[in-house]
Amino acid sequence: MKMLWKLTKEAARYKGLYIIAILSTLGLTIVNLTAPKILSTMTGVVEKGVDDTSLDTIIGLAIILLILYLLRILFRFLSNYLAHKAAWYLVGDLRSRMYDKLQSLHLGFFHDKQTGDLMSRVVNDTRDFELLYAHMIPEMITNIVTFLGVLIILLTINWKLALITCCPIPLILGSGIIFAKVVRPFFKASQKCMGELNAQLQDSLSGLHEIQSFGQEAYEGERVRTKNFEQVRAMLRALRASAVFHPCVEFLSSAGTILVVFFGGYLAYKGQLSVEDIVAFVLYLSLFYAPVSGLATLLENLQQSLAGAERVTLILDTPAAIQNAEGAVDIGKVEGAVAFENVSFHYDNKIPVLKNVTFSCKPGMMVALVGPTGVGKTTTTQLISRFYDPTLGNILIDGKNIKDITLESLRRNISPVLQDTFLFNGTIAENIGYAKPDATRQEIEEAAKAANIHEDIMNMPEQYETKVGERGVRLSGGQKQRVAIARAILRQSPIIILDEATASVDVQTEKQIQKAIKNLAGKRTIIAIAHRLSTIREADMILVLHEGEIVEGGTHEELLAQKGFYYNMQLAQETV
Repeated sequence: MKMLWKLTKEAARYKGLYIIAILSTLGLTIVNLTAPKILSTMTGVVEKGVDDTSLDTIIGLAIILLILYLLRILFRFLSNYLAHKAAWYLVGDLRSRMYDKLQSLHLGFFHDKQTGDLMSRVVNDTRDFELLYAHMIPEMITNIVTFLGVLIILLTINWKLALITCCPIPLILGSGIIFAKVVRPFFKASQKCMGELNAQLQDSLSGLHEIQSFGQEAYEGERVRTKNFEQVRAMLRALRASAVFHPCVEFLSSAGTILVVFFGGYLAYKGQLSVEDIVAFVLYLSLFYAPVSGLATLLENLQQSLAGAERVTLILDTPAAIQNAEGAVDIGKVEGAVAFENVSFHYDNKIPVLKNVTFSCKPGMMVALVGPTGVGKTTTTQLISRFYDPTLGNILIDGKNIKDITLESLRRNISPVLQDTFLFNGTIAENIGYAKPDATRQEIEEAAKAANIHEDIMNMPEQYETKVGERGVRLSGGQKQRVAIARAILRQSPIIILDEATASVDVQTEKQIQKAIKNLAGKRTIIAIAHRLSTIREADMILVLHEGEIVEGGTHEELLAQKGFYYNMQLAQETV
């Protein structure tokens, strides 16, 4: 009930459409309840003999029936269409809300999540809300009103026979409760398996080059097949329970009909029930058991909808670990001074990543972070942008704690260039301009020139309109990096973060990227991570991290003179 109440609040914004749909549903129900009564009345008129007066009565009743059937068309259209309209708008809203929610969650949330499973929740699980609000709720209202309306009518016709008609109802309701408890875990398992299947497909399609290169098509095909049929088996378990439940409900309903026919015939034999009332009873009987029989389908759909709804609400109810503090301010455009004050950090596994890190840099300085893999260099840069918050200590920009700055204004002042460069499946111009949607073509080209990618672009057949493909697959690694640098330059952020910007490129491309970085030196604050020490020799300050701590700091020449960690790193690279 708590889940249903939460879902009802979600749909409340479309209450206007639902009210009209529900009123139309009630109108449809009234029409369905009225029509059998008119038919039974016509039977009674015919039974007494047809003369001119009775013929006029029959004609009048026929016209009323025609009007009722026309109204049924109108009510059914309004009920079905408006309920579907409201439900699909709700689905669209929920998909957008889920995407917005996912965007607001910190990076740690995604460490144990698979992209395909999250996509399944956004696209597939939200679709079950349409089943709930466009089908189940209108049908439930129709069934309840129809059941109660028919029950009242049957009681007015013959209360004894009406009570006999109700005998199977407790058995049907009891079996429905048992069915709901049995089938819901199967639907939940099916939804989970569907998410895992989507995750497997996404993973396999993303790694298709590696799969073909290592000849693992059969292996990956079997993995997809396994996930596929896990979902099939989970769904079949739910359908098997349904296949048992549906015939049981039909049998109980049929048993009720047998009871009515037997006792109705007996009452007619005793003269306690007229032919007109028997006809009315038989006509209403199908209306009476239809809602009860429909309970099976409603329960099945309800369990499926709630299974999907649980997966949706788990995302929507996840608290955002990184959010604006109360009273956070828009900092505007900063100068670019960055300071770490005794910063320590660990992920959820509690293993320390950074320990008491302290350093500061003035606006326009280039600070390089070097050290072995896994010592916390990338984590340091992610803390600056508040993708995570420090476990201990403070991070300041222009002397202001970043927790007191709105996330939007903080990240507006920082432009990242990551080692694993992500480009969207669009043109080069669109990817560079992504950082500044209102940028002119001249601004985009100026940024490309500053990043030393302009000439490469002009040598391409479609130049700036060249499609880069998914994740920039049509460009070389160096070209992607320089497009990313151009994107960062175009944004004109005072702080630029370079995370291994030259890690995967050849020597010639590295020189071009170094030239692009030099173009920024002194104009922006640069925080650079590098394994190749040749790329950061000109840095104003080089910090050497070891096991999460800063163990050395200074310029290239100063660190070499110390003959410590940095010296050994330089020596190792020269001998390779």
